[in-house]
Amino acid sequence: MSFTPLTLVLAVVLVGYVAVASPLLGKRTYDKLARTRDQDPTAYRRMFTLWSAELWALAAVALIVVAVEPGLDAADIGLVINEVPSEILGTIVGFLVAGTVGVLVLRWLAARGKPVPGQQAVHHLLPRTTAERWYAAGLSVTAGITEEIVYRGLLIAVGMGALGLSKEVAAVGALAVFVAGHLYQGWRGMLVVTLLGAGLTALYLRTGSLLLPILLHALIDLRGLVFVPRPRRAVVEHAC
Repeated sequence: MSFTPLTLVLAVVLVGYVAVASPLLGKRTYDKLARTRDQDPTAYRRMFTLWSAELWALAAVALIVVAVEPGLDAADIGLVINEVPSEILGTIVGFLVAGTVGVLVLRWLAARGKPVPGQQAVHHLLPRTTAERWYAAGLSVTAGITEEIVYRGLLIAVGMGALGLSKEVAAVGALAVFVAGHLYQGWRGMLVVTLLGAGLTALYLRTGSLLLPILLHALIDLRGLVFVPRPRRAVVEHAC
């Protein structure tokens, strides 16, 4: 597969933005939220609206690339429903059970004022009010859908089509860009993102569909931002 000049330009601009500009802007806006949130009650809403709009715009560009590139279709970026191998289904069930147990354990820790592992990386993204929980839930679902389309689906297709990389090498490159997008979380948060992103990438490569990665990505972010309470007294110590 080789890209036409138009789609190649669009793809290069998109990759350049998500690899360089987006991580730097994300860190800048996160740091600004950390400085101003206590003084400005609208800061949280504005940043979450901005991040959600950015993600949907990136996904729109990705879909435009697919629409205008003759050699690329929705299935090439994982927008297809394939039969899920039985062993994958078992893994998903295990993940959901483990996730449920994990939420209960974290709630138990929080109720006793214990530090909640993994939350320090996204401390300032944690909602404090019911309205903020809705914004956090919206961003979680948005990230689950759009980041999988852009970082998993399109970037792997671009690596294979524009650079001639193997699927595995393209996937590693796409994962690196995905991790860079979480620069604002610091190196500890980015390490967790690497592990979770590698799992989602492996699931995509195994199934050829983004359906399950999108679902799991959204659930991971919902768990990290919405469904885990903050400790009552201790300072908290992740969402991709």
